[in-house]
Amino acid sequence: MTVATNALLENRGARTVLVATRGFTDLVEIGRQDRASLYRLEASHPPPLVPPERRIAAEERNGPDGELTALSNEETTRIVAAVSDAAAESVAVCLLHADRHPDHERKIGDALRAHFGTKSTCRFRTKSSAPSASTNGPPRPEVDAALSPLLSGYLSRMAESCEQIGLTEPSIMQSSGGLTSLDEAAGHAALTVLSGPAGGAAAAALISRAANEPDLLCFDMGGTSCDVCVVEDGAVRETSGKRVGGRPLALPMVDIDTVGAGGGSIAWQDSGGALRVGPQSAGARPGPACYGHGGTEPTVTDANLFLGRLDPDRPLAGEIRLDKGAATEAVTGLADDLGISPEDCALGIVRVADAEMVRALRVMTVQRGLDPRRFTLLAFGGAGPLHATGIATALGIDQILVPVDGGVFSALGLAAADRRRDEVRTVMLTEEGITAATLERLIGDAGSVSWDLRYRGQSFELTVADLSGDPARLRERFEEAHERRYGYRDTDAAIELVTVRRRYVQPGPDPKLADPDHEPVSGPASIDLEQATLYLPNGWRALTAGSGLLRISRSQAM
Repeated sequence: MTVATNALLENRGARTVLVATRGFTDLVEIGRQDRASLYRLEASHPPPLVPPERRIAAEERNGPDGELTALSNEETTRIVAAVSDAAAESVAVCLLHADRHPDHERKIGDALRAHFGTKSTCRFRTKSSAPSASTNGPPRPEVDAALSPLLSGYLSRMAESCEQIGLTEPSIMQSSGGLTSLDEAAGHAALTVLSGPAGGAAAAALISRAANEPDLLCFDMGGTSCDVCVVEDGAVRETSGKRVGGRPLALPMVDIDTVGAGGGSIAWQDSGGALRVGPQSAGARPGPACYGHGGTEPTVTDANLFLGRLDPDRPLAGEIRLDKGAATEAVTGLADDLGISPEDCALGIVRVADAEMVRALRVMTVQRGLDPRRFTLLAFGGAGPLHATGIATALGIDQILVPVDGGVFSALGLAAADRRRDEVRTVMLTEEGITAATLERLIGDAGSVSWDLRYRGQSFELTVADLSGDPARLRERFEEAHERRYGYRDTDAAIELVTVRRRYVQPGPDPKLADPDHEPVSGPASIDLEQATLYLPNGWRALTAGSGLLRISRSQAM
């Protein structure tokens, strides 16, 4: 589901008003004052979802230890009137230090609901009721407020349709890779901005366990983009926040990188005469030239068809029949512009697309201290198996897993995902305050707990998971992580506990995956997987591997 994602990328949402402590209303625009691109001075961040004229300054103030300036009834009434004058569809209330002292936020929220009524189109998203109350990188309540009405309407219509045909109320995939209720997702749309690729990541974790492959490097290549992620020790690597559409979101998310390289990515010549691929896409309509829907520009799919890696006599999903003549014409036109043969042009298109995906995979591995050669490549999505061997070769990987149902792999992840709820709270404890009793209280009844720790004086934290409740063990886990990341540990320095992250999980079903019915095949060959095509060049061989998988190996590695 990409309702929230697309709205965020397109900078659209409900008409939103932001209520913030006086002096802090412009933080949504100032941000952290970092550049969008370090060496491109003209590059800028996306405009805030709430313009200056819809930001309301509240005369109130809390400090870390409590109230400094009271929120009067008169001020609350003024805020409600200002929201009404702004014709708001949604309101984000984000007051200073509300993570510790939420009373002012609640008072404003209650007054807004009392004035507009529960049936009003005006919806309210307050930070203190959001799933994250971390002071180090807020959950961007204006994003939540702007997107939630859009998602709420979509989910309401879907729930009604499900009820009419006798289906139960749907659960919704979160960016974390876990499911949540429809009401929770409708109320906090920011939770779902990566819900689409998170489904594929959840399926990758399932495959990791089923195939006894604890370390997987995953890439999901569709028509417009390619999403990549890492599975280590059977678990998808996560992050406590990242930028989506140029906007920082401090929420638990699957650690995914995306590049604009898909089957529909358009190949073109840049001003310097070089061959480029993407990020522009032909989309589904008109689509690649070979779809016959009016597209004329060459795409990655056209190049694969020209090279014989796709069968023109086999229709794609949706009964789309491929026109090799149209693909040849599109590729030849670009080849003439570049002054090369059509064959070289088609091969170049595929190699440039592969290079984009390899770059993203190296960001997730080499740039983070991981050797990609120790991973098995998991390739899925409608176009993933076509490019699997090329990417594996570039990364020095000898083993590839391909799900035979890879075209609907994300749906498998949705069906098997755990139901999950995450809580994030800033605690800001010095080492003297990190006692066994305090850790036990913070752990509570959570199924798993992670801690954001740092040496005193540092600006950034490292997250470590630990359920022991032992301060000495927690410090040791942090110093191990610090040494892995930065190459050293400082045993004499004091540490600080900044944030606690609690997770509550209800395990999902354990689907049984049927073994594929395929004979061993050696390259060069193309294998029809119904929802995708697997291309094997010379030197690669495919065998059935159980659990709905094909294992692709280099001949010399067998």
